[in-house]
Amino acid sequence: MAVDYLVIVVYLAGMLAMGWWGMRRAKSKSEFLVAGRRLGPAMYSGTMAAIVLGGASTIGGVGLGYQCGLSGAWMVFTIGLGLLALSVFFSARIARLKVYTVSEMLDLRYGGRAGVISGLVMWAYTLMLAVTSTIAYATIFDVLFDMNRTLAIVLGGSIVVAYSTLGGMWSITLTDMVQFVVKTIGVLLLLLPVAVVKAGGFSEMKAQLPTEYFDPLGIGGETIFTYVLIYTFGMLIGQDIWQRVFTARSDRTARWGGTVAGTYCLAYAVAGAVIGTAAKVLYPNLASADDAFATIVKDELPMGVRGLVLAAALAAVMSTSSGALIACATVANNDIWARLRGIVPTEGDQHDEVKGNRAFILLMGLAVIATAIALNDVVQALTVAYNLLVGGLLVPILGGLLWKRGTAQGALASVAVGGLAVIGLMAAYGILANEPVYYGLLASLAAYVAVSLATRPTDAAVLAAWRERLAGRAPEPGTASEQVPAAQ
Repeated sequence: MAVDYLVIVVYLAGMLAMGWWGMRRAKSKSEFLVAGRRLGPAMYSGTMAAIVLGGASTIGGVGLGYQCGLSGAWMVFTIGLGLLALSVFFSARIARLKVYTVSEMLDLRYGGRAGVISGLVMWAYTLMLAVTSTIAYATIFDVLFDMNRTLAIVLGGSIVVAYSTLGGMWSITLTDMVQFVVKTIGVLLLLLPVAVVKAGGFSEMKAQLPTEYFDPLGIGGETIFTYVLIYTFGMLIGQDIWQRVFTARSDRTARWGGTVAGTYCLAYAVAGAVIGTAAKVLYPNLASADDAFATIVKDELPMGVRGLVLAAALAAVMSTSSGALIACATVANNDIWARLRGIVPTEGDQHDEVKGNRAFILLMGLAVIATAIALNDVVQALTVAYNLLVGGLLVPILGGLLWKRGTAQGALASVAVGGLAVIGLMAAYGILANEPVYYGLLASLAAYVAVSLATRPTDAAVLAAWRERLAGRAPEPGTASEQVPAAQ
């Protein structure tokens, strides 16, 4: 596997080189956290697709195909649907807000009283997302180098932390574009056709497998509904996703670029399920469905090509990990630490703000690596994160965008009731049960509506300032003079 090793080493070295390049470009808070808000359609589409299609979408998507057949596409498919809904209905308004975090949006909409609590929930979500992505390095490096789990996590995590810390969103954007290309070639153009051909084509696959493997709804209606609640709605409100929307140079770029990325996700979902179905024909008795991706790559692909496809798996994991890491650090610094210290953000010393955010990425990166080493059950950790995110924050965020009668008291009640309900229900029904997110979301909605109607409407001046932001008539402070050509 010498050639495959060389491909991987060159790829990893390239990631670090792009981090160094990004460091030279990120000279302000806006450049460091949201790439100067000037990505064009091509770069925006590629980076958005890269961040949402991580290790779970690649290794996990193929595993679901191995387990359930074509209906295994639903998990990744609902991610694509969420990205399409965000892009078509909300991204233009989000991009025009010119903020850095979801909590800043809540402060603008409700008058500055919802930030810290929502920031804590969002921080927990982004931290667990980064942790679960980092753990995936152990699987990939084990296939590549038969490497110890802890060493694999430290190696993969250190590379992501290094380029993210150096150049912030510029480094992450550039590496994500490379990762998008590598994933497209490795998974869609190479692994997909090879897997189908090796399995004897679709006719042979149908002959070898039960008919339910080709039923689009075979995974079950309740499972699909849960995927919609967790992943489709999760795409609408996650800090890691919103922070990418903030990088768009215009609301039109956010809308159409995101639509292209969402459509790409739908194709990626089907490809993963087909590869997994082909793997079931070739290897019917694997110990774990999640081994399907690595097994078919290792045994069926030729030298060199195998290295590229394994690099594609690394790319998938790294893009999600780096996006979650910068989101986690942004929330920790801007929504929690600054507020606890009573600091009102200013645009006076951008260089110091870059250093502060860089320090938080490094600090959160070390915490992510340490947690990933200590944690065993990643599925439960990710489920807790998504349940808290959707149960606690979906209603006040979408309510703020869609219902002008919603109030700060209603938003706080919604976050508290929804979050506590999810935690209590997970204790009662089990972490992996569906009921916590169902009932937690209903409790959050009921609290939001009831408390909002029982309290005084949001101050007219706050709503007027909010409408100015939504209309794009209030420029981001301190950036009016930054007239730099948009990246294409």
